[in-house]
Amino acid sequence: MENRKINFGEGRINETAIRHLLDAIQTNWVSQGPKVEEFEKKWGELFGYKYNVAVSNGTDADIHALASLYDLGAERGDEIIIPALAFIAVGNSVLAAGFKPVFVDVEKHTLNINPNLIEQKITNKTRAIMVVHTMGKPCDMDKIMEIAKKNNLRVIEDSCEAHGATYKGKLIGTFGDMATFSAYAAHLIWAGEGGMISTNEENFAKILRSARTHGRESIYFDHVRFGLNSRMTDLHASIGLGSLTEFKNIFEKRKQNLYYLLEKTKDLQKFAFFNLEESYEIVAPHAFSITLKDPRYDFKKLYSFLESKGIQCKRNFGSMPTQHKAFAFMNHKLGEFPESEYIGDNGLHFGIHQYLVKDDLDYISENLHEYFKQFE
Repeated sequence: MENRKINFGEGRINETAIRHLLDAIQTNWVSQGPKVEEFEKKWGELFGYKYNVAVSNGTDADIHALASLYDLGAERGDEIIIPALAFIAVGNSVLAAGFKPVFVDVEKHTLNINPNLIEQKITNKTRAIMVVHTMGKPCDMDKIMEIAKKNNLRVIEDSCEAHGATYKGKLIGTFGDMATFSAYAAHLIWAGEGGMISTNEENFAKILRSARTHGRESIYFDHVRFGLNSRMTDLHASIGLGSLTEFKNIFEKRKQNLYYLLEKTKDLQKFAFFNLEESYEIVAPHAFSITLKDPRYDFKKLYSFLESKGIQCKRNFGSMPTQHKAFAFMNHKLGEFPESEYIGDNGLHFGIHQYLVKDDLDYISENLHEYFKQFE
């Protein structure tokens, strides 16, 4: 079996992006400008979100979505409920915005926050729930929105891996107050680097546009709220505009890749949890996820084996509060978040991006079968 290189994601600048890039360069103004405005407009047209605020990356999208809560009366040190297992930017953004992350364990089979554990973490300092649609799989938004309404909490949907996903016929990002997205190369929309905050509330959009420019209002050096320099450039927006024109094809191709690989490996589901899609949802095809059902199958050896075959892998994140030293200062103890910790010790994912061909997917399947045959 020959070795080849299968990267997690790949960015290619298409003709539409090149045309926009040349336009931007010829204006001699490549900071936030008309291309960013066009990117926001086209984003809204594609997905149906009413207001869209482009920022420099998905992490900044989370930071500013959270910081907008100050305009609603939140105070520094207030609490934000988040899943214990997610990309580290989720926890970091809460801290960067000046809040305290309160972690809730996830479900092993979905990788998403367990809604049945949320209410026990709510206190009089809780201001919002930030859910994460991990690997493009929608969270249980019915239960989450019911809890939020009952407790008068705001909801932010981290949809960085979930472009185009739907839950019970409704687009992800339209349940809560705001949705955040990333336009990194591994994701379904690519802008080189970039992020977006989408909302259907004009007040939030106004706050966010101010926050991405150091909290400035209508004139220079009139700063009325917390903010950062998080503007997207016209160069990145130009690349993003090219990606938007191909989004439907990208989504469909990735979906075909996901379904094909799931079919090729269905006999291996006795060994691991793979991507799960229920009849009432459409999962965004972000990546192919594997969480071993038994630690004896040895996550580290599987990781090393796939990497040795040229298949780039990433850990399934791990438990932020107990498996990442960056959060040790919060004094959580190993064992507090058993499902997240199990996934962190036994899970990985790799890309199913649109530039992979059938031979690549067959190659991945062959290697997975080769690895797991030792446990037959």
